[in-house]
Amino acid sequence: MSSGTDRTHIGVVGAAAANTEQLEQARTVGRALANANALLICGGLGGVMQAACEGARQGGGTTVGILPGGDRLDANHFLDVAIPTGLGELRNGLIVRAADALIAIGGGWGTLSEIAFALRTGCPVVGLGTWQLAEHDGTGIERASEPLDAVSRALSLARAAHALRTAGPE
Repeated sequence: MSSGTDRTHIGVVGAAAANTEQLEQARTVGRALANANALLICGGLGGVMQAACEGARQGGGTTVGILPGGDRLDANHFLDVAIPTGLGELRNGLIVRAADALIAIGGGWGTLSEIAFALRTGCPVVGLGTWQLAEHDGTGIERASEPLDAVSRALSLARAAHALRTAGPE
């Protein structure tokens, strides 16, 4: 098994008040990430975050939640590691910074802030039924047709981004 530092880290963000379809998509994404030996990073609470963690746990994966509050007891029970920050919604930036790529499933304003921060910092974003944004300077959300497509795209984008970061000067 790979250590946490050499595994691909995929952030899963989305609606805290998710609908049934979004929850099932998140569970499927979580299972697929576990099957790919990727580390799942999320906000650690309910909705899409909890469903993705549940799927990852079912698949034998590892889950990390970066919590908005100061108490790790607020975390969903499918987390392996709960990190309380006391930062409120500012913790969204930490989720993005910890991820090699982001999968956004549905979502409201918090998800939009995570998407925007990811795009601003060069973290690839794969969207599954999430915000529609106009592309700016060739950047934007890569659209996925279904959960397994989202995972495949996120892993591919994360690996490509990693290769660019680790490539030395020519």
